[in-house]
Amino acid sequence: MSRLQVLLASLCFGTTGTAQALGPAGLSPAGVGAARILIGGALLVLVALLTDGLRGLPRRPLLLAALAVAGYQLSFFAAVADTGVAVGTIVALGSAPALAGALEWALERRLPTRAWAAATALACAGVAMLALTGADASISIPGILLALTAGGSYAAYTYAAKHMLQAGHTPETVMAGAFGLGAVVLLPVLFITGAGWLATVDGLALAVFLGVVPTAAAYILFARGLKRLSAAETATLTLAEPLTATLLGVIVLSETLNAPAAVGATLILGGLIVLAAPEIRRPATVPA
Repeated sequence: MSRLQVLLASLCFGTTGTAQALGPAGLSPAGVGAARILIGGALLVLVALLTDGLRGLPRRPLLLAALAVAGYQLSFFAAVADTGVAVGTIVALGSAPALAGALEWALERRLPTRAWAAATALACAGVAMLALTGADASISIPGILLALTAGGSYAAYTYAAKHMLQAGHTPETVMAGAFGLGAVVLLPVLFITGAGWLATVDGLALAVFLGVVPTAAAYILFARGLKRLSAAETATLTLAEPLTATLLGVIVLSETLNAPAAVGATLILGGLIVLAAPEIRRPATVPA
């Protein structure tokens, strides 16, 4: 069930690009990202206050998670602007599982499983094919470093959230703390890039959708799955996001899926099946 929860969260993550494509044109990606975290963070805080509250979260993991949430938004969009969508996506999404595995090994001496290694290799190869298909990739060293920062931010956020979950805090409380504080960090970005678009019907609808579906709902599912999985395995499962985005592009935006892109999608799906297979095969247990 845990892996399926993370996969469902990734499906929600994958709606972001399509929603932005259907929304108002000419918006700053960083501004949209800040508005998404602001609304999603507010919703997560509200959910936590209605359930378990926000007390007791350890300060260091909470601060790390919040800074990582904000850092990912800023570094990923900056990387894409500098080195292009293709290369930025490959480095950020492809590096996150490996960096999460390295972080767990460095801090806990926990080595990822062989199944994780095989699944990560397949899925990252698929992400590379999807991102490079039909794209003019321009390599920029600063852009690569920014994308690696995004991947590291995602790994750090996942690890910090895992630490708080292992300490006994609920998924709702952990997500509320991380995204609520992350929203405060990102608030100046929204004003710097301009928040006037939120006063329009289409702009507000976009921000609300992004805050509810690929943020609040998705990260509660993400945290519930993460509670029982390693940070490395969870990061690999979230590579279902680009697969979802690609399929939505074909179905909703009438984009063309050529042969190399289809192979990339198949590789990602294969990697996810390698990780999900043990859970699918595991028989359901009946509570005593």
